[in-house]
Amino acid sequence: MKIIMLGAPGAGKGTQAKLIAEKYHIPHVSTGDIFRANIKNGTELGMEAKKYMDQGLLVPDQLTVKILLDRVAQEDCRNGYVLDGFPRTIPQAEVLDEALNKLGESIDYAINVDVPDENIVRRMSGRRACLKCGATYHIEHVPPKKEGICDVCGSGLVLRDDDKPETVQNRLKVYHEQTQPLIDFYTAKGVLRTVDGTQDMQDVFRAIMEIL
Repeated sequence: MKIIMLGAPGAGKGTQAKLIAEKYHIPHVSTGDIFRANIKNGTELGMEAKKYMDQGLLVPDQLTVKILLDRVAQEDCRNGYVLDGFPRTIPQAEVLDEALNKLGESIDYAINVDVPDENIVRRMSGRRACLKCGATYHIEHVPPKKEGICDVCGSGLVLRDDDKPETVQNRLKVYHEQTQPLIDFYTAKGVLRTVDGTQDMQDVFRAIMEIL
């Protein structure tokens, strides 16, 4: 089973991708992880990607797809995989489709974890992190025992820059411009399924299980 996870930053698609991967014993394939692994192992594709990343540039679509296809060609992906963070744009989706068609394969499901923007802003701006030990909290859902203090090491908690409302709004704007069109793309292919991401994490997972 080949699955693509779609959804805005903070919608919880990474969490759901991990749960699906565990349930079906298939790899959770995240593009960020693949880049890091290729660079760490000094592969030819990794070194090529590093040239762009070192300059703060986006890795070109063709190279990203090459690295991705190299990953999904490995033995552990024989029975399928869950793609998280790819494709991000229509050109990436088209290149992926073309490459899979050559192998006589295709994506089975594109699952869109749908959460309204205002929920995401509230969800992410409520996060608090301990910079010392890495523990994370949420002022509504997982509050620390003592306000502003880490339960684990007693250090002060902070709102990370990328969780600040204005930053989240900006990330959502980019998402709607670039990634939202993928919803239309996979709808046209008849593989898109949407779940309500505002529910409890386990309820979202149950909804995905019904689809799969």
